[in-house]
Amino acid sequence: MNVTFSAPVLFRLLVLLAGLVLVPGACADVVKPALVEISVYSNGTYRIEVRASIEALLTGINARYQNTQDAPTAETYDQLRVLPANELQEAFKPFNKIFTREVGLAFDGQAAPLTITGVDIPEPGYPKVPRISVITLEGTVARSRESVTWYYPERFGDNAVRVRQVDEANEKWHWSDWQWLRQDKASEPFSLTEVFTRQPITGVISTYVVAGFEHILPRGLDHILFILGIFLLSVRMRPLLWQVTMFTVAHTLTLGLSMNGIINLPDNIVEPLIALSIAYIGVENIIARELHKSRLLIVFGFGLLHGMGFASVLADFGMPDDAFLTALISFNVGVEFGQLAVISLAFLAVGLWFSNHHWYRRVIIVPASMAIALIGLSWTYDRVVI
Repeated sequence: MNVTFSAPVLFRLLVLLAGLVLVPGACADVVKPALVEISVYSNGTYRIEVRASIEALLTGINARYQNTQDAPTAETYDQLRVLPANELQEAFKPFNKIFTREVGLAFDGQAAPLTITGVDIPEPGYPKVPRISVITLEGTVARSRESVTWYYPERFGDNAVRVRQVDEANEKWHWSDWQWLRQDKASEPFSLTEVFTRQPITGVISTYVVAGFEHILPRGLDHILFILGIFLLSVRMRPLLWQVTMFTVAHTLTLGLSMNGIINLPDNIVEPLIALSIAYIGVENIIARELHKSRLLIVFGFGLLHGMGFASVLADFGMPDDAFLTALISFNVGVEFGQLAVISLAFLAVGLWFSNHHWYRRVIIVPASMAIALIGLSWTYDRVVI
């Protein structure tokens, strides 16, 4: 059976897709998971620091929204995120009781009372990136307690938690590994009686491979569009793999340098440039009728930018001090798997069936690249104009 497609019909579908993505605010941020650090001191006190978006907490926007603009409270969220710190502080005060009632801390299975002793809110900066505030809770605990458990409700979002044992008298302290909590689950108990057992190397690998993959699928729409732009100009496997390899080498390089504090570009520079790289790839696909060797250098350069974007993810999640290189490589392996998954899906959707047809460039490459270029330009404008 021969299947034919009308170019105007396909073009209208692609324009419709672009229109859905180009609606105002479509490239707003996603909600980052809260990072929770619990310090238990040998003098019988504890301190909890919760790093989270207060704007998201106040408006009920959590991990179920891939885009903050999908939430019914998106307008309120956007208004809160530009408030001065003192005004947002006042807006959060009525929420204090709700927060301490909903989160949970238990020692040896017995709930501990929670009191907020501080809320540190930075002044609004680059509004395209979530503002992260620090909520501090403190209290006392019997020194005989042997374990601690943490709970953060799903309606507040995903969270990662770790515990620090602090022996002030002997000036010793030990961090546990992170536990990544989802689906409304409490943490596994953290021991308070012994030095924490380090996470096995297989656990580090699996944790960071999954984190890298999920940063592409389903969360990394900008990276997905860039990879699709790479795919469109040539569906042959060898040049595709060369481009993906150059992209991976580049973002691995800047990711490692960024995580070690050697390079650090602000978000208001990195994010617009990433969007512009997407637009450039789309435009080049329209102009160039075949793949040139210079494409590898261009992809490498843009990969350097995307690596700085990846660094913000790992900076938030943290890296194990004793397995930094393993975690870094594992994250990049996960990113690579995500990129290959995008290419595979694109190949199965269009490349396998239509790439040998004479109309493939006119009907598929050019319209799809136009859509990618328009989306990239729209995101560039949105990330530059405050």
